[in-house]
Parts: sequence; structure tokens; C-alpha cells
Amino acid sequence: MEDSVRQYFDELPDYVTVQDRALRIVAANRRFREEFAGGVGSLCHGAYKRRGEKCPECPVEATFGDGQPRASEQVVIRRDGREILALVHTAPIRDGDGRIVSVMEKVTDITEVKGLQQQLEALFDAVPAYISVQDRGLRLLRANRQFRSDFGDPGAGRCYEVYKHRAEPCLVCPVAATFADGESHSSEEVVTAKDGRHINILTNTAPLRDPRGEITAVMEMSTNITELRRLQSQLTSLGLLVGSISHGIKGLLSGLDGGIYLMETGFKGDKLERIRQGWDMVQRNVDRIRSMVMNVLYYAKDREVFYQPIELEEITASVGAALASRAQQLDVRLDVGAQPGSFEGDHNAVHAMLVNLVENSLDACRLDKAKDRHNVRFRASTQDGVVRFEIADNGVGMDQETREKAFSLFFSSKGAEGTGLGLFIAHKIVTRHGGSIQLRSTPGEGTHFTVELPIKRAAVEQGAEETVPDGELLV
Repeated sequence: MEDSVRQYFDELPDYVTVQDRALRIVAANRRFREEFAGGVGSLCHGAYKRRGEKCPECPVEATFGDGQPRASEQVVIRRDGREILALVHTAPIRDGDGRIVSVMEKVTDITEVKGLQQQLEALFDAVPAYISVQDRGLRLLRANRQFRSDFGDPGAGRCYEVYKHRAEPCLVCPVAATFADGESHSSEEVVTAKDGRHINILTNTAPLRDPRGEITAVMEMSTNITELRRLQSQLTSLGLLVGSISHGIKGLLSGLDGGIYLMETGFKGDKLERIRQGWDMVQRNVDRIRSMVMNVLYYAKDREVFYQPIELEEITASVGAALASRAQQLDVRLDVGAQPGSFEGDHNAVHAMLVNLVENSLDACRLDKAKDRHNVRFRASTQDGVVRFEIADNGVGMDQETREKAFSLFFSSKGAEGTGLGLFIAHKIVTRHGGSIQLRSTPGEGTHFTVELPIKRAAVEQGAEETVPDGELLV
């Protein structure tokens, strides 16, 4: 080498060698000579790794073979015995005829960089939030430990498939918005864990850019705010309960005032019929107050179920009669039938639960504009120690996301028309009776509810934790 070239070669900050086809070092810069044993004339694998034979995958040999540069990570051993993690690059050196006469190998010590990278990896995994990195197709490229624990290994899945079990992207997607404008975006979502739990999350996104400033991926960090939303739901539910009670009591007080007025004027005029009429009004409104209080107590967690014998045919016919007018108004054929039999349960609560389910089916038919005729089939039977109620319709049906959230407090697929209380209440009543409720549904085809309650009262431990979605107090 010329003196100036050799000087530059010697001062290179990495470990640089030139090797022949026998993998013998024919030249080496100062840093290599100072920190590695062997030096010029030694074999590469002996100097770098203290091996007696060449490495199984030798980048220098590969470059001699096809003339292409190589890059790889290797562990090499310095003169003092310390192992370092190195980034190895090779490049061919050619003669005037273009033949490869030697290969230059540059080894860069990345031990500290790799250690920092590992620390960042550990930090990424340890963050107590859901973190994922997504590409433009919303594929999950990486996910941290918390994400994998609650949602499973995403594999090559897309965000909306793993989080929400949807077949298409969400209408409002913060990741897509960040790809579009390069800004951070936030949103609040309800997602479904691999064990079926519904989780409220607060999501924030940030763009990841390459050296040219182009967005190559987006990082999404989501915080679990389920407990916060559950508390909020309970407070909201309590507010609805108080509002409903206040409105109801206002009407009942008006009725009591009317009854008292009739009794007072009857006493003054000695009109027995007027007194009797006023007393009937007072009694009727007192009964309504009692019923309201009992309903409030029922929806409070610690209220016991008031078991009594219930005739299957009677309660089924009662539910059918209560909704016959609505079915006729919606032009839906309501088919009600029951086998003879009886079971033990809270009559008012079971009646309310069945009304909620049948009403849901009627609404599903009302929302379906694709069919000419709609039917709701309501059947009741007993078998193997349980009473089974089945409500089936040919309405709009539900997709998987809707099915998973159907029994959640305040979730409604009816938009502004729904309160999100009906199916939640039904689920709570069934659970309090020690029963189960199942939902099968296909979009565009219809929905089938199956409720099973023990014929004999369930041994539900009072105060036991219920597997009910969000909320405790309801209207």
C-alpha cells in the first residue's frame, strides 16, 4: 500500500482486515493489531474466534464465492479474552481484470449499542400498557408482553382482527390517521381479550420514521381504563336510577294527591262512593311505590331472589300477551308456545327478562329491511332439571363484535334508539337465578337466544361475585 493509503487504513476506527482465499490475514489496521491476537499472517477464524477451523458460515468465503458484499452479526474474542458483539461487513477487492484477489472485512463493536437495544426491548416489554407496531396494512409487526398476554401472539394478524374480531378496518382508525398526516391521534375503544373479556382502552399513536423522514410504521399504545369506565358506568347507572325514581315518584305523588283530595271532599260531603274512589287511588299508588322499591332492590347487588312457583305456560302466555300489540304494530308474526310444567323463580324478574329478550327480537325484525316477512318464535320447555326458554328471530342478526358486547351495560346496536339496558338486565336476572344465557346470531339471517334456569332454586351464595358485564345498579 502507498504510505498515505496505509495511514488512512491504519486510522480507521473499526477492526479492518484484508484476507486471501485461504482466509489468511494479509493486512490489518492498527486497532485490530492492538486488540486481537495473531495479527497479519494468521487465519481469520483463529485471530477473531480462536477456532482451529473456519466458521460454518463465513462471510469472507461467501464474498469470494459470488462477489457480493455481506453483513452479519458475529461474536468475536479480543486479545484480553473479552467477547464482543460485532457487526461484520465484507467487500471484494478486485484486480485490473475484475478478478477477486482478496476480501476486506470490517468489524464494528456494537456491544454497547446491542446492550442499549436489549434494554429498550426489555422496557418495551415491561410497559404496563398494550403496545404494538403496525404497518400501512394495519398488520401487527410487533407487540409487547402485556398485549400478547391479553390478546395472544398476533402473528401476521391485523389490528382490527386481533382487537375486535372484525373483518374490515374500523371506521375511525387512529393508526390510519397517523399514516395519513404524520400526527399523533387518540381514541377510546372497546376491545375483546382472548378470554372473551371486554376491555375499555384509551389509545394514542405515534409515527415511526426512517432516516429520510418517511413514516415506515406507527406505534400504538393503549391504556386499560376498564375499571375507570366501570366506575363511571356505575355512577351513570345510579344517576339513571335516581332520575327514573324521581320521575316515577313525581307521578305517584300526583296520584296520591288526587286520591287524598277525593277522600277529603268525600268526607266533607259525606259521599261514601267518593271516599271509596279516593281510597282505591291511594292503595293503587302505594302498591306502585312498593313495586318500584322492590325493583330497585332487585337491581341492587345484594337483594335476594324472591322464589315462588311459576307455571311455564302462564308466564309464557303473559309475555306473549304483553308484546302482542307491538308485534302486530311492527307486522311481525309472534309465535308463542310452552310445554306444561313449573319451576321456581322470581316471577316479576323472569317476566321482565323474557320481555326484554322478545322485545330485542322484535326490534331486530323492525330494523331489517331486506325481508318481506318477519317472525319471532318464543318457546319454553323443561328437560334434565332445567327450564329452557328459546327466542329466535329472522331479523338483522349480529356480527361477532356486536355479539361479544351484547350483554354489556349501555351497549346498543340500535344507535340513538337503544338504551343499552335491556340485554344487560336480562343477563343479570339470569345470573342471579343461577342460570345461563347463550346467543347465536348471523348477520342478515337472525338471532337465537337460549336461556336455561334451574327448575329448583339455585344455590347461589348471597353476595358472591357475579360474572356480569359492567355496572351494578340499573333501571
